[in-house]
Amino acid sequence: MSAQEKSQTFVPEFLYHTYLKVDEHGVETKEVLPRFYVLATHATVESAKSFAATVLPELGYEETDFDIYEKRPKVGGEWKHGDGVVVYAKAPAGQEFFVGIDTKLNSGDLPAEPDGSLVLPQGVDHLHYVLQTNIEYRGDDQVATTEIQGSYVKRAVALEGAKSCLLYTDITEGDFAEYEARDDLGERDNWPYGEDVLVHAVANSGANYLVSVKSPPSAYLRHSKHKGESQKT
Repeated sequence: MSAQEKSQTFVPEFLYHTYLKVDEHGVETKEVLPRFYVLATHATVESAKSFAATVLPELGYEETDFDIYEKRPKVGGEWKHGDGVVVYAKAPAGQEFFVGIDTKLNSGDLPAEPDGSLVLPQGVDHLHYVLQTNIEYRGDDQVATTEIQGSYVKRAVALEGAKSCLLYTDITEGDFAEYEARDDLGERDNWPYGEDVLVHAVANSGANYLVSVKSPPSAYLRHSKHKGESQKT
């Protein structure tokens, strides 16, 4: 990067994370919880919205592939799919796709270009994200919500952030009815919570918590329309 190009960069106060949530609760599937992925991060809401509009096409889908395909109105209008959601689609088989934007403080002081793209260190092409999923049980219903807790340049730092995600100054592992954690990601015998999950905990109230570390390529590999073809990595 030249000195002139570097002088044009800025450090935004907020980061705008674009995510994809795939919910198959009404479909015959082994997936019980909605799957949640962060696909990219931008420094301006305008650039994040422009990117969000390309997510499903990048996965190989067209509007005609869905029974319902809705984009959030720019100004006014009724919208029933959530505050951060900008695109909603429902497939004929019942799968629901939510593309949304989650706004977080730029705690790592990441710089950005005027067009809203982040300036990452040389050799780095995506961030690693710590996600916390809360699962509450209301009678026979299971309600799951996922929030982005952090974004990191280095995978190792993201893993450390995930391990401390549920633990605060006055909250320890002993404050949970159950608390399980592992050192790294990947498949492991007797770990039923998923290969991206690093921590599983159960509160005394019965609520469950899953803390995972994910990166953008996984969503493109798992949810593209044409999974057998070469995809974005």
